[in-house]
Amino acid sequence: MKVIADLNICIGAGQCVVNAPDFFAQDDDTGLVVAPIGDLPEARREEIEMAIYACPTRALSLSE
Repeated sequence: MKVIADLNICIGAGQCVVNAPDFFAQDDDTGLVVAPIGDLPEARREEIEMAIYACPTRALSLSE
């Protein structure tokens, strides 16, 4: 599973970082999400999904 981030609609609310700080960060200059690259551990799916769901603009999604 991979995370897809749409930086065109991200507003830098940071809810992804709050919910899954091991996987998401915010760019120091823009405040926009820095999403993980590559495959993510299936064992942490629930945490990652919660972070994606918390995004107020739905800028994040999962790809299998």
